[in-house]
Amino acid sequence: MDRRWRRVVLKMSGEALASSASDETIDAAVVRRIANEIAAAKEELGTELAVVVGGGNIWRGTTGAGEGMDRATSDIMGMLATVINALALQDAIEREGQPTRVLSAIQMAEVCEPYIRRRAIRHLEKGRVVIFAAGMGNPYFTTDTPAALRAAEIEADALLKGTHSGVDGVYSADPRLDPKATRFDEIGFMEVVSHDLRVMDLTAITFCKDNDLPILVFDLMKPGNIRSALAGQEIGTLIR
Repeated sequence: MDRRWRRVVLKMSGEALASSASDETIDAAVVRRIANEIAAAKEELGTELAVVVGGGNIWRGTTGAGEGMDRATSDIMGMLATVINALALQDAIEREGQPTRVLSAIQMAEVCEPYIRRRAIRHLEKGRVVIFAAGMGNPYFTTDTPAALRAAEIEADALLKGTHSGVDGVYSADPRLDPKATRFDEIGFMEVVSHDLRVMDLTAITFCKDNDLPILVFDLMKPGNIRSALAGQEIGTLIR
């Protein structure tokens, strides 16, 4: 099979793991489905896969800051939330028979490994799914930016941005609000920036541009899309 990507980073939001039918912050059935797709696609395609998962289903740094909390403290709480999500995803992926490692930018040796670039690459070379947790270990950044940074550090071929809101790519406007919005099959970095399309954090977009790192924006929640993205099939929107 023609495989476009040799090594990728998959970015998903924490909200993707939450339940839409209840107040549960982590829906075991949703996590299990995503883990099953990741493990099956990894097994079939052999793509070296790293994952960055957000923490917005548990805590969002800007929320606390908006209520008067110290922004740095609130962001650190958000980083810890990503570790919880990473451990949940690790457990589910390993239940599917796929070896997995969680590497955290904030050291917590009893829970997961510290992030070390060469160690991450070695895990990938050994066929393990690597989950990057705790962002970059620094406040004032969304998890989009560390996803881009980790992708560049491990020399990934692409950053795959999985959406969870039913939007299956980059549109000329918000398709949930504007029925005339059109989806782009491919778009340049500068077009995304100049038209303020807000598919990712602007810092992440400009970082990817500066490092020639393409971004594939696709619907994470549609069954089969993770495999399609890893296989390089024409889904979503490619930014490059």
